[in-house]
Amino acid sequence: MAVPTPHAEALARLPMRERVVEVLGSTTRVWEYGPEDADDVIVLVHGYRGDHHGLEPVVARLDGIRVISPDLPGFGASTPMTDAPHSVAGYGRWLAAFLDELDLPEPPVILGHSFGSMVTSHAIADGVRARALILVNPISSDPKVAAGRVITGLTRGFYAFSEALPERLGRGLLGNWLIVQFMSMTLVTNDDPALTKWIHEEHHRYFNGFSDAKTVAEGFRASVSTQVGEAAPRVTVPTLMIAGGVDRIAPVDGQERTVQLFPDARLVVIDGVGHLAHYETPGPVADAIRGFLSELPAGS
Repeated sequence: MAVPTPHAEALARLPMRERVVEVLGSTTRVWEYGPEDADDVIVLVHGYRGDHHGLEPVVARLDGIRVISPDLPGFGASTPMTDAPHSVAGYGRWLAAFLDELDLPEPPVILGHSFGSMVTSHAIADGVRARALILVNPISSDPKVAAGRVITGLTRGFYAFSEALPERLGRGLLGNWLIVQFMSMTLVTNDDPALTKWIHEEHHRYFNGFSDAKTVAEGFRASVSTQVGEAAPRVTVPTLMIAGGVDRIAPVDGQERTVQLFPDARLVVIDGVGHLAHYETPGPVADAIRGFLSELPAGS
């Protein structure tokens, strides 16, 4: 029996709108939550192999804020890009064009989770206009080292092999139940059986929502190609980093080094949680976001 979604009632109380935006050859599906005339607007960029559903536990706690949450090209319900590669730079170009299509009256706050932290920080460093930047579980250590060189090497080989197979076989391998379950089990840190089961169910529902094996392999190569710290010195907007105290993918020592590289940044560490802060501790994540927004200068 499926576990009820913990944030379902809170999310259902938010106004929600869906739209489609054509960006760099991608038919990008977008979900908007909250009032259209809200003072605070946040644009979300989710993590690798996720989609907009992953950040909904946090969104459900951001009532009164307009949140714009697209599925990244090639993931969820969005088609791949045809006019840019699925690299950090390519997704940065997509983000810039996506924001142009939104035609917001003022630059929004931009939030990136995990892989999205790479995309958003590099995009802003390269000139994308934003009111501020929020990074949740940011990749602040060399991703080829943080998870271990052996594990990263095996994972790289797994994606390369999947990409080389015929599409049906490659997709079947990438979506293998045991592989997804193992990934989910390595990331969970809470000791609540119901919450843990729900997180596993979420990963099985959405982790395989990618368009094709080639795109997901390109995305993996992008996910181990850089880190937030390489862009940080050129990010001049106020920045909030929200880290998990026991995150093995992005350890706290790397977060503490990286926050010092930004001209204007602060670090909030949530004790006892790992790389799934958006699933396991959405309340503290939302509280940190609200506190950060409340201190931003008007019109900044």
